[in-house]
Amino acid sequence: MKKYDVIVIGAGHNGLTNAAFLAKAGLDVLVLEKNEYIGGATVSRELHAGWKYSNCSYVCSLFRPEIYQALDLGRHGLEVIPLQGSTTFMQNGDYFGSYHQPTVRRREIARHCKRDADAAIRFDADLLKWCRLIRGFLLRTPPDPASLKLRDALEFAYLIKQFHGLSESQIYEFIRFFTMSIAEYLEEYFESDVILAHFSGGSIIGTGLGVYSPGTAYVLLHHAMGDVDGNLGSWGFSRGGMGAIAQSIASSFLSFGGEIRNQSEVQQIRVKARTALGVVLASGEEIDSQVVVSNLDAKRTFLEVMDRKDLPEDLLHRAKNFKIRGSSGKVNIALDGLPEFSALPKGSPLTLGHMHFTDTLARLEHAYDDWKDNHWSIDPYVDTLIPSQFDPTLAPPGKHMMSVFVQYCPYDLEGGWTNEKRDAFGETVINQIAKYSPDFKDMILHTEVRTPQEIENEIGLTEGNIFQGELTLDQLMFNRPFPGYAQYRGPVKNMYMCSSSSHPGGGVMGAPGANSAREILKDFGRDNTVPEDFGDD
Repeated sequence: MKKYDVIVIGAGHNGLTNAAFLAKAGLDVLVLEKNEYIGGATVSRELHAGWKYSNCSYVCSLFRPEIYQALDLGRHGLEVIPLQGSTTFMQNGDYFGSYHQPTVRRREIARHCKRDADAAIRFDADLLKWCRLIRGFLLRTPPDPASLKLRDALEFAYLIKQFHGLSESQIYEFIRFFTMSIAEYLEEYFESDVILAHFSGGSIIGTGLGVYSPGTAYVLLHHAMGDVDGNLGSWGFSRGGMGAIAQSIASSFLSFGGEIRNQSEVQQIRVKARTALGVVLASGEEIDSQVVVSNLDAKRTFLEVMDRKDLPEDLLHRAKNFKIRGSSGKVNIALDGLPEFSALPKGSPLTLGHMHFTDTLARLEHAYDDWKDNHWSIDPYVDTLIPSQFDPTLAPPGKHMMSVFVQYCPYDLEGGWTNEKRDAFGETVINQIAKYSPDFKDMILHTEVRTPQEIENEIGLTEGNIFQGELTLDQLMFNRPFPGYAQYRGPVKNMYMCSSSSHPGGGVMGAPGANSAREILKDFGRDNTVPEDFGDD
């Protein structure tokens, strides 16, 4: 029986990124995936003949350019097309459009509130300042505050250096930013209801929090610090759907001699004498390796694929209490043509970007109230895109594919989920869009509706949580996933973690996978193939 250098559990984009860097360094790496396809949530699937859905993750921005370059993903087929603006439709028949062109954007903000047009300049500058600061920590391993090791002391020195250029008031402002709600933060800048609602949306996507919940201001920053082609804060589509990201990483990995096995679900990580020895598959097959890396979330890693006798009691307690709540749904729609939106002029470029239909903070908070009552939002916040306008590979000629990400949808629905309730949830989302597009319903050829339960069952994300753990201050940096385990090493020797439950968190970023690979190579004295720190200093 062959013994591998490394086994990576899960062929999501972080697992593949981790495996690719390890294989690039010369290690013999096997990736095990339970599904018949790779990518996890970063996947494109033909679930309706002729249409290709990005049926889970749906837009690209956070993926680190250093990883793209180090793995030569362009040569392996990855192409990202920038989005063009975004819009929020209003109940009074008007709309707010956020354009990329600064002068047009300023004019549009002034159309709703002249004071907000001036405030937007200050808001953009402040947000950019925090983005530049945080970006420098994404491809670094967090220091351990309880450690006396030199490397941790040096990492703390790096943190202090990054903050050294801030004034005293800016430091206080930064600390407030991490603890504030997005509504209260934005109200320090803007007055217009629709502008407040428009910029709040990014802070509730994928999280079990509302716009007035403390900590949601940071979630906005998490979404804003990505880039496409060097344009900070921009978003884009990967040509061929989001699965193209996973496919390109897998192609790079295979080019370094790696191996992927589909339909190979891992049942348990084998441990003896406090050392990981390999894995046992659901089929009963045992595979040996020197290192085991889990790309599963923290709960699944420690509560499902590890024997509890191999874990410290305090770790079990932390894993059980790790916040990882399902709050999002997804609806993918095959369309017979391009729907029109009554508020927009024909041919408006705003249909090329994100479209939202919730125009006040009160409506956003009421949507959250429904979730707290264990029901899907009756008036949901939806992030709607029609990527087939950019990418003809997603639908037949003249047809289109619509992706709809939905807040809020509970994992534990009152009375339990049934097929009928799932369809009713999807109908609620469709009705939300149809209020603003008179021909939308007539164009629907097929819909695929996903609640958090479908997402969990298929992909393995606990409760369908897209970040694999809430992005709150108690679960960030050296607290992610738990204090003492933020440096990608598990509780037994030769066992590591690389999922979004680790620093710097969720989104299609690749950073947790890359950072974990760097630590593994460091422990085994291999040459480092992983980029580190792309700060703007």
